[in-house]
Amino acid sequence: MDNREMRQIAELIAEQILLQLKGNNKEIHVGISNRHIHLSESDKYTLFGVGFKLTKMKDLTQPGQFACNETVTIRGPKCEIANVRVLGPEREQTQVELSQSDSIKLGIDAPLRESGDLKGSSPVTVIGPKGELALSEGAITALRHIHMSASEAGYFGVSNGQIVSVRVNTPKGGTLDNVLVRSGDTHRLEMHIDTDEANAMGIRNNHKVELIV
Repeated sequence: MDNREMRQIAELIAEQILLQLKGNNKEIHVGISNRHIHLSESDKYTLFGVGFKLTKMKDLTQPGQFACNETVTIRGPKCEIANVRVLGPEREQTQVELSQSDSIKLGIDAPLRESGDLKGSSPVTVIGPKGELALSEGAITALRHIHMSASEAGYFGVSNGQIVSVRVNTPKGGTLDNVLVRSGDTHRLEMHIDTDEANAMGIRNNHKVELIV
């Protein structure tokens, strides 16, 4: 057994202990996703120059994910939105994630999709310091979702791909339905919603919601 396998086992054991200590707690922290972009390696070179390497600003909650110092401008038929944060690492296909308000402002119709489901999504132009991309597809509004490890999914009694609801306890709160569960070894417990959803419910970063299965 190598060091990597030992670390994974230790992490799983720690998760199980933590979940047992939680008892019947069904609360989940919320992370609010502002507009951002994931770049393919080739598109990164088009925007920032051949051989360019993204520079980390900070790590994100999900393992291996990070916010970059780099930003781009997104252009639609109506206007442009500047300072859209690049998230790393690079992906197979460039993906622009926008709120519905952003989509309306730009004059596009970004469909509501799970991350990575880009077939037939909205075209958009991305502008960087060294070049620009006219994407034929790639802009979406992300489905609200909950990341969780396999152990956390077992604790909550849910599975990857399941649709659940959450209860929001704020003065503007209520119930959010159609929440996608995304579970796997590279996920850690956190619910992601966009800025429109957060504002509608009066939610702030790290607010806790209650899972309803």
